[in-house]
Amino acid sequence: MHITSRDNSLLQQARAVRDGKVDELIYVEGLRLCVEALKSKLTIEAVIASEELVRKEKAADAFAELSKASRRVGTVSEKLLESISYTKTPQGIVVLAQRPEASEQRLDASLTPRSLVVVLHQINNPVNVGAILRTGEAAGATGIITTKRTSDPFSPKSLRGAMGSAFRLPIWRSADLAQVVAWCGQRKISLVGTAADATMSHTDYDWTRATALLLGPESSGLTADELKATDQAVSIPMQGKVESLNVSVAAGILLYEAARQRST
Repeated sequence: MHITSRDNSLLQQARAVRDGKVDELIYVEGLRLCVEALKSKLTIEAVIASEELVRKEKAADAFAELSKASRRVGTVSEKLLESISYTKTPQGIVVLAQRPEASEQRLDASLTPRSLVVVLHQINNPVNVGAILRTGEAAGATGIITTKRTSDPFSPKSLRGAMGSAFRLPIWRSADLAQVVAWCGQRKISLVGTAADATMSHTDYDWTRATALLLGPESSGLTADELKATDQAVSIPMQGKVESLNVSVAAGILLYEAARQRST
């Protein structure tokens, strides 16, 4: 179907999904990410592509595969694609897909005796959420938990930062922190928090045991009460006058220390 009006029902639906107004669907933009959604066996509801992308030899096969898997397919001009794009420069293709399951049960099914779970607590920058998911998968994390008031890991900005990791990692979304603490205790998973003044360095903690890494808000970090609920607090030694690190950078340092220990 070739679409010529910005008021077309499919384009209206795409804008609603993009803006977070349709809970059951997610908005995926860019050829690479759309292909990752297909490879991850997400249910594809709609594909919208620019005529220019469809004509490109390298993109034609991918568009054909996505179209075959989708219930609705539309082609548009670059100008019309701009009207639904999440980015300033449209990336040629948009997919609307069913939101992946993000539940305690899905995470439970992935656990091992040496699970490494990342808990994102009230991290409200979707770019950081996406970056942590991507780093988590690269470092061998078992799964992700996001608490209430944490940015949606399936929002367009988070998905762009995660580059497919959100489709592959088991995620439990919108948990209460008290639930997470109890969940870790029931499964004998050590809950480790981060604090600048913690006496234990992150390199001294034994990351080879089953562990859940708790990361707090970008602006304030974990509160004293939240740290009391953990089994251990660790710090990342810093030099100079730096007081804290970006949460996604800190996550990378901690997760790769865990990966280093687990590889020896």
